Amino acid sequence: MYEKPRILPFGDKGIVVEFGNEITVECNEKVVNLYRILKKESRQGIISMIPTYRSLLVKYNPLQISYNELIKYVSEKMDKEVEIKEEFKPQVYEIPVVYGGEFGPDLEFVAKHNNLSIEEVIAIHSAPLYRIYMVGFTMGFAYLGGMSEKIATPRLETPRTEIKAGSVGIAGNQTGIYPLSSPGGWRIIGRTPVRLYDQEREKPILFEAGNYIKFIPVSEEEYYKIEKEIQEGKYQLRIYEYLNHNLSG
Repeated sequence: MYEKPRILPFGDKGIVVEFGNEITVECNEKVVNLYRILKKESRQGIISMIPTYRSLLVKYNPLQISYNELIKYVSEKMDKEVEIKEEFKPQVYEIPVVYGGEFGPDLEFVAKHNNLSIEEVIAIHSAPLYRIYMVGFTMGFAYLGGMSEKIATPRLETPRTEIKAGSVGIAGNQTGIYPLSSPGGWRIIGRTPVRLYDQEREKPILFEAGNYIKFIPVSEEEYYKIEKEIQEGKYQLRIYEYLNHNLSG
């Protein structure tokens, strides 16, 4: 991580605040904290912000705030990190997943590739708390950190033309959830009925950078039960505070 953040121009209507050149929890926390500070204050002229693994992209309207004014404003707000860190408590979202079968056609391949049993893959995959480093690619796609190298598996040589929404996949040493049906080359090991993106919700994207995901294995019967409850608007996703948010991991 850099000793001091770098603020760089991004075209004529944006800046990038870089906190480091590596992917770490500490670096990403700096990104998320600045994002929350600027989001909370809603400064006129700032159009949108996109937090990434190690930097924050800030798009602005130069007719409402100049480049130099924005640089000065952002620099001042970075000093409020401790304040916002105490205010914001990371949350854990428990995501039910049915593994294998028609829901996870690549689970057996992942197991064989890593010389593990299917049960071992499920246990390893569902054990960690996965940090959401950034959200992008498609609406609501969360880039997660924390997957064990024991189940790392290469992408498909030929991507599928359609992967169903809610599919949980592995690509290299990463895991993620497809929020929408789309083409993709990740190895699919399961599926969740939870809607990561729903344009009818007040907040269409379920979660944001800085929070955590915990995968909870469920049976096919439980999957369909939850799916029905979601359709009827009765399902309550379990969300709780991540108490060890000061620890790296």
